[in-house]
Amino acid sequence: MSKSEFKAKALEYFRHVESTGERMIVTDHGKPVLEVRRYENSSLTPLEELRGSVLFYNDPEEPVGLEDWELLP
Repeated sequence: MSKSEFKAKALEYFRHVESTGERMIVTDHGKPVLEVRRYENSSLTPLEELRGSVLFYNDPEEPVGLEDWELLP
């Protein structure tokens, strides 16, 4: 949604994000500039958050190409 649309109904959108957990992207001239999402308090450190996220590790010195990246759920 555009900044002007967001500005007009910001409180309504905040309540929606808070209650549903859905994320919202705010745009400026069609380009994404902000993401509004529910705050999630985590007692884990960033390293603890990432622990276990590597699926396999074959050769640490092998170059990685763009086609090698995947988005995990």
